Order: sequence, then structure tokens, then C-alpha cells
Amino acid sequence: MFGRRADRAEPEVPADRPALPGWKIAYPMLSADGSAVGFNGVALGRSQVYGTVAEAVCVQSSRHRCPSTWCDCGFYCFHDAEQARALACDEQYERSVLLEVLASGRYVSYELGLRYQRQTVRSVRVGRCRCGRTAAALDDVGGGVVGWRRLEPVCRECAGRRAVLSLATFGALSGVPVSVDEGSGYSAMAPLAPLGESGFPDTGRLRCDTADAPTAPSPEAEIPLLTAEVTLLQARLDELQRRLGRLTDQP
Repeated sequence: MFGRRADRAEPEVPADRPALPGWKIAYPMLSADGSAVGFNGVALGRSQVYGTVAEAVCVQSSRHRCPSTWCDCGFYCFHDAEQARALACDEQYERSVLLEVLASGRYVSYELGLRYQRQTVRSVRVGRCRCGRTAAALDDVGGGVVGWRRLEPVCRECAGRRAVLSLATFGALSGVPVSVDEGSGYSAMAPLAPLGESGFPDTGRLRCDTADAPTAPSPEAEIPLLTAEVTLLQARLDELQRRLGRLTDQP
């Protein structure tokens, strides 16, 4: 939901395209009156809060639709959940949560994922607390933007008697399931563990199920993405052909 100004005409990108799955990180947000929740971007979109279903807008220029091929505007997601989890390891993003999304409307291939026009959040997955334990709720960290308070994952021990927002309540307000991120062979704590009574890490609490290891995507799952790539390339070729025709005075 951000970008820089685009001054050139861009190739037409078809708007009626199949929705594609993706993964991204974001900050969970709670409205000032506590009646609604949303999500805050981790990059240039930090000034914006969006809901479960949202339409991207370019904050730099209203003269083009999102995403523009000449601008950085639009939502962004990764194809692979592990890429989103890797980004969350950066200290400035480590308090974020993992979102499973559907990208629809206009979209273009970008780096390790997509930039796209319309987003639907399908699920929210919460990682670990600052102390390293698995989170059990969301805590008000005292930051945010106008009208919205930023939340972060917190465990039961660190929450203590403070007022926190339960994962179930966040899920009810957002309308999507919220769970602890321990799928696909991933543990929010691995290979870290609290010290046991012996003074050594309690490795029995770690979980690493190789049976749940991620598998390669099926050919059927790749068809919509490859179709989108071909459509985008064809649109660009058509635009280049029109420009070449104008330069050579050919119809």
C-alpha cells in the first residue's frame, strides 16, 4: 500500500485473474476503542492499517492503479512461508506475526513473490514471545499509529497479570483463525528451550517432526502462477509492439 510516483504509461495487466496463495508478515493492531483489529505493514506501509479484506492504494500518486509496473505500490507477499519466517528474524520485524493470504485482482511477479491489488487474510500465525517461549496472547506494546495500538506476541509467564488480548478474541474480531506457528516442521522455540531442573536445556520440549517437513508444490499449484507470468509477459510484448508501431508509423 505504498509506492513512488509513476510518470509513464504502463502495460495493461488483466484484472480478472485467479487468486494466488501467499505468505507475509505484519504487525497485529487493535483500534483505540477496542472494537476492531487490523494489520500494519512492516516496510513503507507502516503508516497504513488494513483489514482482513483490503484494496491496495498508492500513497504517492492516485493517477495509476495498484500495482503499477513502474511503481513499488501494492501489497507484497512471498510464495513460500519460510521466506516470510526468515524476514521475521530481522530484529526490526521479530515482533510481527505470519499471515496466510490470497492475492487477487491485478498482480505482478516481484522478487520472491507477488505485488498485488487485493488481499484476503486467511489465517494468522503467532510466533514466540520476547523471552523465547511460545506466545499465548497479544500484548499492547505502547506504540502504533493514530487510532490504532500495536500488539505483539507474549507468553503466559511474561504476561503475568497484565491486561492482554487473547488469540481467540483477536480471531473473533478479525474473522480468521489465529494459532501458534508450529507447522511444517517449524517450532517457534527450536532449537531454544528453557533450562530444566538439572540446569541444562529441556530438549524434551522441543518439537521437530520430519513427517511435517515442507514438500515441493504440486504441478497443479504452479499452473495459476505460470499462467499469470505468461499473461504479464504477453501484456508487456503487446505494449512494446504498440510503441514500436508508433515509432515506425506502422499500424
